Order: sequence, then C-alpha cells, then structure tokens
Amino acid sequence: MLKSWGKRKKHSLGLVVLAAATVLSACGQNNTGGAEANALKGAAESNQAAAESGTPKSDKLVVYSALNEDDMIQLKQKFKEDTGIEMEYLNLGSAGEASTRVQAEKSSPKADVLVGGSVEFYQPLAEQGILEKYTSPNAADIDAKFNDPNGYWQGWYMGVLGIVLNTERYQKELAPKGVQEPKTWDDLLDPAYKGQFITSNPATAGGGYIFVADQLFRLGEQQGWDYLKKLNANVHHYTPKAGDGIQLTATGEFIAGMSWAHDIVKSAKQGYPIQVIVPEQTAYEIGGAGIIHGGANTDNARKFMDWLLTKETGELNTKMSNRYSVRSDVAPPEGMIPVSEVDLVDYDRAKAAAMKADVVKQFTEMAGTK
Repeated sequence: MLKSWGKRKKHSLGLVVLAAATVLSACGQNNTGGAEANALKGAAESNQAAAESGTPKSDKLVVYSALNEDDMIQLKQKFKEDTGIEMEYLNLGSAGEASTRVQAEKSSPKADVLVGGSVEFYQPLAEQGILEKYTSPNAADIDAKFNDPNGYWQGWYMGVLGIVLNTERYQKELAPKGVQEPKTWDDLLDPAYKGQFITSNPATAGGGYIFVADQLFRLGEQQGWDYLKKLNANVHHYTPKAGDGIQLTATGEFIAGMSWAHDIVKSAKQGYPIQVIVPEQTAYEIGGAGIIHGGANTDNARKFMDWLLTKETGELNTKMSNRYSVRSDVAPPEGMIPVSEVDLVDYDRAKAAAMKADVVKQFTEMAGTK
C-alpha cells in the first residue's frame, strides 16, 4: 500500500520492529570551505598541545559531521548559546567518509565527536577502540533500542527511506503511458524507469547500504540479489551520498530516486516539484553520535552528548531536518506521519553490520561501482 504524505492509510506497527540498534544519511551534503577546515586544523592542534602539556583544555569542541551543512550551522549556534562552548566542525560529506577519517587518525585524534550517519558505522569504530565509552544520564529518557548497551555510541534521531518522484516529469512523460506512480520498491523495476532512476552507492552512503540491506531482509538473500540485479538495469548511476539523488530529481534530471524521506520533504518545502512516497517494508536508520577516544576535549564531548539528548535539542533537530526524534515527548516533524504508521521492514541491525563488507563487495562486483 502506498504510504505518502498526501495519501495515507494507517498500518498498525509496534516499535518492536526497531529492536536491535546498530549508518548518513543520511545524510551529509556540502563540505565546509578552506577557511573552516583551516580553523578546525588550528583548533585541533591547539587542543592536542594543551592536552599533552597538561594545561587546562580550551573551551572548545571539535566535531566531525555527516550531517547537512545548514543543520550544523544551527547546532553550532544553539550549542554555544546553551553551554558557552565554541564548536569547530568539519563536514565530511557522508558517514562513510567520516568513518574513514577517524580511522586514519586513530593514533592522533583531531576531533572530539563524530555525529550523524546511521549507527552501523559506529559499531565497527567502537570495536576498533576508536570511540570513548560514555552513557549520558539523559539516555535514561530514551527507549533502550536507541542506546548502545555497551555505551560507545548513542542514537538521537531516526529516518526512513523513501522514493522521490518528480511530479512534473511523471505527469508529462509516464502518466500518459499508463505508468502508475511507484507505490512499492518493486514498482521501480518497471522498464519505464530505465535510465530515469537514481540511487546511492552502498560503499559510500549509509542510505545506499541500508537500501540494499532492506531488499535482502524483505525478500530473502536470493530474491533480494535478483531484485538488485534487475533494478541495476534501470539505475542511471549510483551517487556518493544518499542526498544527491534528491537534488538531481528535483531539478528534473531524473524522474525518480531513492533517499531519506525527511530530506525529500525538506526539498519539497523549498518549492521543488517533487513528492515523497514511503513504500511498504521500507528500512530506517538510527542516526548516531559518539565520542572519539583520545580527543583533547572529552569533557566537552560528554556535555555535547548530554545536550544532544535533551527535549529542546530534539525539537530543534526535528524542526530543521524533518527527522524523527528518538524522544517520545518530541512530536513528529511537520509534514511527516507518525513513525508508528510507517510499515517498516524487520531490519536486523546487528546482522546488517556483520554482513556489510561482504554485501558491499558483492554489490560492487554486480553493479560495476567503486
């Protein structure tokens, strides 16, 4: 059944399907400029020197982000207002890029916090000793499914995958041919979408990997791979980030794409001729944050984690990004249906993390991506 913001039919769904927490983005997009990067480098070097010399730490926080640039601007401003701590951040485009960055800097961390992207990317970092163990007191207000039981990462928002449809091109080119709007993932196999559908690379985009895992979980391994091979014939190309397909579809380069529903709604609110469709058995991300082990400002990093889980920050994030908050006392984003009405696939987050390397390798060979 179609689940869109315009035509809704309720599906009863308990949050039990969210069991197991384990991841971009959802979801990051624009990188900061050279000035921001230089400022970040200087702050990191200064903080590291202070830590090594035993002098008091500066009143700063260095953040690596897989969120959108405009989201980070607002988070930075509000964090300073609420805590007095100055945030320096670097947007790294996607959760995959951010993860690679902190792994490369393991022996000499340049940042204090990693934020954004699904928690699938955080678990491997925890296992490598890259993340600092910390459980915020505010985590007691959050459903346990969003908290790492081992305390190395924290879920703070949730997003669901959807189809972005360019309504102008669809009405002009496909509707007259009798092609129905895509209501399910399977509808995207229609030859009418050949070369007109765009999605993201599971090797670089958290949303891209979760989409691939979604098909394997909803159809089973064999049928899931059969589906992905058939869909590959319709895919024009695979983008580095999950959000890239939204802009390309919104500007009319493609008729349909796959991305995060909250980012699609955000673009639709800007006036683009697009709509979001959330199919049955869609997958979801638990957006994460974690403290980087060995950072120069660990105390401030703990304050950031506490702040991130407050109701006020949850409301801010929901308003600016259309993401669902993990706090039950924060209302759904404007223009989005309650998560309880979304038909979610039985997504095994632990299994998704364990099979990621093999799945990405097989997908790369199948699709010819890198």
